[in-house]
Amino acid sequence: MIKQYKLRDYNFRLVLFLVVLTFMGVLLVGSAEPDLQRKQFFGMMLGLIVMAVISLMDFSWILNFYWIMYVGNILMLLLVRLIGTESKGAARWLRIGSFQFQPTELAKIILILFLARYLMEHEEDLNTLKTILKTVVLMAIPLLLIYNQPDLKNTITVAILFCILLYLAGLSYKIIGGALLIAIPLVVVFLFIVIQPDQKLIKEYQRDRIMTFLYPEEEEYSDDVLQQQNSIMAIGSGKLTGKGLNNNEVASANKGNFVSESQTDFIFSVAGEELGFLGCTALLLLIFLIIYECMRTGRRAKDLSGSLICYGMASVIAVQSFINICVATGLGPNTGTPLPFVSYGLSSMVSLYIGMGLVLNVSLQKNRTYREVEKS
Repeated sequence: MIKQYKLRDYNFRLVLFLVVLTFMGVLLVGSAEPDLQRKQFFGMMLGLIVMAVISLMDFSWILNFYWIMYVGNILMLLLVRLIGTESKGAARWLRIGSFQFQPTELAKIILILFLARYLMEHEEDLNTLKTILKTVVLMAIPLLLIYNQPDLKNTITVAILFCILLYLAGLSYKIIGGALLIAIPLVVVFLFIVIQPDQKLIKEYQRDRIMTFLYPEEEEYSDDVLQQQNSIMAIGSGKLTGKGLNNNEVASANKGNFVSESQTDFIFSVAGEELGFLGCTALLLLIFLIIYECMRTGRRAKDLSGSLICYGMASVIAVQSFINICVATGLGPNTGTPLPFVSYGLSSMVSLYIGMGLVLNVSLQKNRTYREVEKS
């Protein structure tokens, strides 16, 4: 359902920040892997078109189909489990002809929409045991499907997202405190189990990444440690202004292939080496401004569902950016989390632009009177 809006109400600041950040990503991906630059640019243009269309659709009308979206999301994740394309030991992609995409990226946006409407429906009884248990079960199903791909990084991202939205919807501080008293010991127990050599909770390569972070001095994990050390050296070597995009220095960590997956997981190392401190600062500032615009829109939204959509998108961008940069700078274990709008990946790019289209629509409705989402 597309409505007519006034041009002056459109948040062109947010659009500008997105275009500049994504174009920086296209340049960085092209420097890291020239063959992928055209695909990344295509993903950017496709994302902008999809965002523009969705930004004109009434988000309240879209949320009327929240149960259909939830069921469709589960079916999509089940298809990954049944017929997903496997790569590097994980089945995370669906292939339709020559087209391949990662449903988990879209699943994050769908879950934000579902929770936005569902939590608004239960705004009055959110702190009851029945509602909390039902909400946890509803989220546990997609989380388990994502975890079993296996995709630990997105499992963690979605779990954090769920906690943030539940808090913003009005969860009682008493319940939050009780949940932390249970969750913290469980996390400690989980970490104690996964560092054991014969554990079965996570895949061996996932355990190796954790062990590399905890015990970097061990010879067994020297190859994984070297990856992050090279990333840190690459960032430092860029100094203030960087070596320039597409430089051909033999000592370049990017051109010398000293950092693997530099177009995705370690794209920040490419930014540090080739754009320097100033370029990294500009990149981080753009990410911050996008997050700020999402939160600013969320504060002015016409209802709780609009606020949760905006805060949900801000959370996804903030969490993924934080994890990616921590990995590239050696402050966290390698998770394979992409940097939003910068790392290579059409599934992630288009999915995020879908979410930003919804944020733009929420901003269009903040100063005008539209029908509210009908409560069932």
